[in-house]
Amino acid sequence: MLAIGLMSGTSRDGIDAALIETDGEGASKGIAFHAMPYGEGFRLRLAEACGRAMAMDRPGFEPLIHAVEEELTELHVEAVSDLLARSGHVTQDVAVIGFHGHTVAHRPEWRWTWQIGDGAALAGAFGIPVVADLRSADVAAGGQGAPLLPVYHRALAHDLAKPVAVLNLGGVANITAIAADGEIVAFDTGMASGLIDNWMQSHGDRSFDENGATAAGGRVDEDRLAHMLADPWFAVPPPKSIDREAFTIDAVRGLPLADGAATLTAFSAAAVSRGLGHLAERPKRIYVAGGGRHNATLMRMLGDYTGAEVRPVDDLGWDGDALEAQGFAYMAVRHMKGLPISFPGTTGAPRPMTGGVLFEPA
Repeated sequence: MLAIGLMSGTSRDGIDAALIETDGEGASKGIAFHAMPYGEGFRLRLAEACGRAMAMDRPGFEPLIHAVEEELTELHVEAVSDLLARSGHVTQDVAVIGFHGHTVAHRPEWRWTWQIGDGAALAGAFGIPVVADLRSADVAAGGQGAPLLPVYHRALAHDLAKPVAVLNLGGVANITAIAADGEIVAFDTGMASGLIDNWMQSHGDRSFDENGATAAGGRVDEDRLAHMLADPWFAVPPPKSIDREAFTIDAVRGLPLADGAATLTAFSAAAVSRGLGHLAERPKRIYVAGGGRHNATLMRMLGDYTGAEVRPVDDLGWDGDALEAQGFAYMAVRHMKGLPISFPGTTGAPRPMTGGVLFEPA
């Protein structure tokens, strides 16, 4: 069936919308992809909503968060409309939409996670069933609710030599490690581009470090890097997940712009290496998806710190920009077929879980 997947990730830079053809099992083919960037004003409002949500002890009504949710949903309607127009398909062609929404707070230690976005409104806008709230059931059952992409990574990687790893670099980094016997372990490794973006926005005049050029001209402050890596979270064995707001740029304040960027980039790369230390079998190849793969300095540091061959997933013929959105389309189809999207080895859930809430159009 044809399915649309929507992703607004921890980088808070915009919406990824993908149209795929899939059976929700072994077959998946990308049809179209559209990336719609957020305006600067909405990015700031979204960041404020995330900050307010993280300060709450449970999800609930908060005026700013509610207003941002309404705006976020309207932007997703626009993204779907644009995707359909670009693809040449109409709403009647599409069986389901996988709607991730946007994570404003992630508290698996308190057994809740909060993704904003109105699934019912999105379903009503197009007359297409929507599967949303894909993480909450896993977290309520004791899982981490993240990462969810491993089920899609497994489907794509069935022909690859093992052991192998697929690393997604958004605001936060998460890895799917597939062992020689096919066993999957997945978890967040730490930050990816989130802190680098924060640094460039607060200390530079850019929203991100394009191609890692600023970091390439800086020097890594090894003492500050060691201090950041000493956080006890890195010693926690997987499965585990983390919120973008769990770390800040405070550790590098006072450094020149380039040195701060270099140190934060090294922090992301070294954290991946620390994560690989939790695996029984260290992968020799890491294929990288997400916006972070465009950062040449980060990619080089990943190779240096992990000792692995690091390559973009595009080398496999996959679309590294579309992968997450495609994955949520794939998961929506799995939900419709009653198939699990999270597993004990990927989120720590007590059993394979289907996840998601179905919103039928009125």
